[in-house]
Amino acid sequence: MNKLKYIAVLAFLGTVGISELGAQIKEEQLILNRKREPEVKKIEKKKTSVVQEKNYPPDNKKKEDSLNLKYDIVNVPPVSDFKTTEIQGEDISPKFSNDYQSNYFRLGYGNYGKFMADANISGKIQDNVEIGADAHYLSTSGLKKDYDWDSKQNEAKIGVFSNIYTETGKFNIDANYAFNNYNYYGIYALTPTNNGVDLQQKVNKFSVNGYYDHYSNDILNNLRVKSYFLSDHFGAKENYANAELNLSKHDFSVYDDVTANGDLGINLETVNSKFDILNKNTNNQFNFTLSPKVTFYKGDSYLLIGSDFSFLNSKNSSNVTDESKNNKFYWFPKAEVLVAAADEFKFYGGIDGGLKLNTYGNLLEENPFLISDLTLTPTETKYHFYFGLKGDVDQTFKYDVNAGFSKVNNAQFFVSNPLLFYLPTPNPLGVDLNLGRNGYDYANTFSSIYDNGTLMEVKGDLQVFPMENLTVDAGLHFMKYKLDNLEEVYYKPLFQFNLGAKYTMLEKKLNLGFKAYFVTDRTSNSYSVVTTFPAFNMQENVNEKVGGYADINLSAEYKIHKNFSIFALGNNLLGAKYQNYLGYKVLGAQVVGGVKITF
Repeated sequence: MNKLKYIAVLAFLGTVGISELGAQIKEEQLILNRKREPEVKKIEKKKTSVVQEKNYPPDNKKKEDSLNLKYDIVNVPPVSDFKTTEIQGEDISPKFSNDYQSNYFRLGYGNYGKFMADANISGKIQDNVEIGADAHYLSTSGLKKDYDWDSKQNEAKIGVFSNIYTETGKFNIDANYAFNNYNYYGIYALTPTNNGVDLQQKVNKFSVNGYYDHYSNDILNNLRVKSYFLSDHFGAKENYANAELNLSKHDFSVYDDVTANGDLGINLETVNSKFDILNKNTNNQFNFTLSPKVTFYKGDSYLLIGSDFSFLNSKNSSNVTDESKNNKFYWFPKAEVLVAAADEFKFYGGIDGGLKLNTYGNLLEENPFLISDLTLTPTETKYHFYFGLKGDVDQTFKYDVNAGFSKVNNAQFFVSNPLLFYLPTPNPLGVDLNLGRNGYDYANTFSSIYDNGTLMEVKGDLQVFPMENLTVDAGLHFMKYKLDNLEEVYYKPLFQFNLGAKYTMLEKKLNLGFKAYFVTDRTSNSYSVVTTFPAFNMQENVNEKVGGYADINLSAEYKIHKNFSIFALGNNLLGAKYQNYLGYKVLGAQVVGGVKITF
């Protein structure tokens, strides 16, 4: 993270959000030799270390991938936050497409004590079996001049993986351990009398994932398993598992030039969350979903008809409320039609819906400053109507513009917690004044809150290739909630816009980039102290404005030798210490320089 005095030095640099740097695995399938598509839907992980897969994918996989491609904007966190994964799932640091080498080691250092180390190594133990390891580390010293208490952070992720290729399909398996060690430094309502107050939080997460892709799509299409175990500094524990089986029969003839695909998705998802402080909430959720669908194709046009049938079993309890149980069956319609008038103009529209299990692990990825005691409730998108237009103009201009309207039950939002937490046992003052203050007890944490309502959205994405060595992309997202109970919509900006470019020169020895994010104001609640001698009261403001921001990022990498390059990254170059969440300033202008060795 870097200072303004370095901006002039970085005027020639290209974009980077130091995301989990390196080549890791997840469930994405590598599709080779397909036409360039807009990079508007960020994949969950970077490419695996396998560069080419012989005879993959078969024609039916190519067709399935092409027709099912959707362009969505991901709500990315700003690149100047403390987190390593600053742009979700996409490493936008400079990378060279020619002479791609997966084995590398990278070191970088910058202001705010920012230190990063990044490495990946892999190799074949047989012609069709590859194994590898992947490691990432990032630390910063935080905002020492802005806060009297620690705002430093360090985090790491270490994993191993294997790719196995058979005559009938491809296996991916990975296991990784990650930790994030940071502080609840966003104190805004009442300054601690002891500047050495312990604000520490640490989250540990161990994950195992597996994926099998069957080439033929004859009965078996693919199988995907994800799981993790999470714990934190305050004794919270969460176990999560998800198994998804996709069965299919593809490319059977219906009438003349009309073909069809039949698919059945079977999904089992379970999560158990247990918290050990305050109300000691316990949440157990199990969701079983069947997703039958049939898709009719004629040329590039298609009609999809299907449904989702979900059964949810959930239990919630705490030390202040009795256990509540919920068993409910859901039906969600699913239909989509796409009319391909030409490659340049494809009109589409449809309806869908579904259940999303809100977990402690997933919510921490959005907001690491959550209190370690949450009530977790699934979000139901009862229905979502949408329509749009997308196209590809001579492989040089690609776009997708769409609008939608949703009815949502238990939509999830973040809300600021009070200044003090009350004791669950009787107390004359109602607050704990004897046992000392905990690090989360300064109005510096957030909880999850839910409400029913409607959501109107407009999205737009485009990617332009004006010349061979230049790519320009842009995206916008407008969303407007109307809620039944909450007076304000918390931490959901009305408008977001991003703009990026990547440029190579000097015979691809120099790789440059640019990325900018523009986000409008958001709303939060906040607390203040009102003194009424000899006691005091807390007063809540339900319409606290958290300012919008512009975040400009540049980066560059120069290849001195085929095995050695130097890089420089400039993040948040406007230097604004804006807030993602109330009380939490991000680092100002940042500069990181380093070296990369490939082998």
